[in-house]
Amino acid sequence: MGEYIRTPISDLERFVVEVMKKLDVPEEDAKIVADVLIRADRRGVESHGVARLRRYINGLKNGLMNPHPNIQIIKETPVSMLVDGDAGLGMVVTYKIMKKCIEKAKKNYMCFAAIRNSNHYGIAGYYSLMALEEGLVGFSVTNAAPLVVPTFGKDAVLGTNPISFAVPAKNEKPFVLDMATSTVPRGKLEVYHRMGKKIPLSWATDENGNPTDDPGRVLENLKERKGGGLLPLGGAEEETGGHKGYGLAMLVDILSGVFSGGAYGLDVYGKKNAPPNVCHFVGAMRADTFVSEEELKEGMDGLIRMLKNAPKREGKDRIYIHGEKEFEKEEQNTKTVPLYIKVYEDLKSIGKEFGVEPPKEA
Repeated sequence: MGEYIRTPISDLERFVVEVMKKLDVPEEDAKIVADVLIRADRRGVESHGVARLRRYINGLKNGLMNPHPNIQIIKETPVSMLVDGDAGLGMVVTYKIMKKCIEKAKKNYMCFAAIRNSNHYGIAGYYSLMALEEGLVGFSVTNAAPLVVPTFGKDAVLGTNPISFAVPAKNEKPFVLDMATSTVPRGKLEVYHRMGKKIPLSWATDENGNPTDDPGRVLENLKERKGGGLLPLGGAEEETGGHKGYGLAMLVDILSGVFSGGAYGLDVYGKKNAPPNVCHFVGAMRADTFVSEEELKEGMDGLIRMLKNAPKREGKDRIYIHGEKEFEKEEQNTKTVPLYIKVYEDLKSIGKEFGVEPPKEA
């Protein structure tokens, strides 16, 4: 695979869990962190896989992520929860609250939770998939550090604010939307920077608001808040639909930050040496909330087949449904996952730092 090596999933999980435990994360919670990160790599979303492990290590070391959060439900109804995550690891907070949403949805048809005072939670799709695997419809969004420039703006104000929505089908693979509301997430820039590749000019702007192909420059500017940033889905102009991506990003901030009474926009990661107050909005809904479960799944099959059987553009032999590529990747990665060589070397460095045996090559 060129500059990629494969490592056994079981050994990679062992490694992440042991490193997390060295940072005082309970084993049960460490396993959640490992599963979320490795699921991203298994699904081919390497921007959010174990390449991000150091981010959580640093957050725990500098006190921005709480290894023992007191997760509190502040307000609760049969179909909703308002939650304070106590600056816990985003995966741990959201996993535990999504489990409660699923339980309540099974009884009451649906349940949604607005979560404040949390941290980065990995791929949005992980939590909508949790609902899907219980036969439910799943929804998951989160705000993030200000990385995205609003339409006609010069500096980043909103996060990449991803959206995930999962709906079961009968015989076809389920629909799983999992996307940033920016042209690309920051993790994609990190991947290109690691590989020494230039980015398309439609992805980001420099500190002066001009298009740039240098991912390192954009990442540095974002880190130091020097100006510029990622562009919303659709790019910089109304003519290309950038205002629509900007609107979607704002919608996610409303659901996550405003609905939870937490941080939004520039206030996410707004105070130095303080927890970032990342906010999420997740939920689940029974498949028979409206039509019967059978009718819903048959309808999904019908829509999916209609799209897949539509005429193809010249040179293309397949139309994909959202989540389909990721499911196929996951089927290829049941025992081992591919890691970019620089990511694998970083894991070895982390292992040396914590006295943990690094994951083996397959």
